[in-house]
Amino acid sequence: MDYARLTTQMRRLALEAGDAIMQIYGQDDFDVKSKSDDSPVTAADEAADALISAGLRAEFPDVLLVTEEQAASHEKQADTFLIVDPLDGTKEFIHRRGDFTVNIAYVEHGTPTRGVVYAPAKGRMFYTLADGTAVEETGPLDKTEVGPQTQIHVSSPDNSALMVVASKSHRDQATDDYIGKYAVKDSKSAGSSLKFCLVATGEADIYPRVGRTMEWDTAAGHAVLAGAGGRVVRFDDHTPLIYGKEGYANPFFIAYSPKVTLKDA
Repeated sequence: MDYARLTTQMRRLALEAGDAIMQIYGQDDFDVKSKSDDSPVTAADEAADALISAGLRAEFPDVLLVTEEQAASHEKQADTFLIVDPLDGTKEFIHRRGDFTVNIAYVEHGTPTRGVVYAPAKGRMFYTLADGTAVEETGPLDKTEVGPQTQIHVSSPDNSALMVVASKSHRDQATDDYIGKYAVKDSKSAGSSLKFCLVATGEADIYPRVGRTMEWDTAAGHAVLAGAGGRVVRFDDHTPLIYGKEGYANPFFIAYSPKVTLKDA
């Protein structure tokens, strides 16, 4: 894989998809449909998916592409592939809370190694560079000219005063029970894959997810966090979270700075 070209194309496609999403987000009303699993889908999901899929297939025709909106048609299984969630946080989008993201990632041998997370309503963009390190780009986020980049890195927290981030739409008692095992200074809620990015920038120290997710929900954030020195492990045995699983469903997991002393489930 040409990582420099991959970075350029993922960044561009994420920005273009963000424009398509925000055009619909700005409308007075938009249709919301239900998929077979009862999760919501909007015209923004579908428009972003079509745009990103076409772009990736044109640039990387020999790489398997997995997307949330086309998941039912994915019969192939591989450990190296591109994976896309064109609009992560659809509920946040529907309720106009702004915490939704465009996610594009490249998985190699079961591990997300490159990715981009773009939150168009918040104007925040995080991605991996060709060397695998992670940055946040600031400025106008122009499609043709890359703006200022800040290298991001996980925190070195005090385990007696941790900052926790948890799901905004899916927080439950099991999550609170696990968070209760730690000495927490403060906690915050965030939607979509932004939670990975808050750990990657050191704005949070740990993100436990005791709930259902799919690989397209997590791969891009996982790649960004790894590029910032963080880790993502299974909730049950603290082994690395791997990708390319049958059905693309994730177990519960923990995303964290390696300086955090993890507690057992």
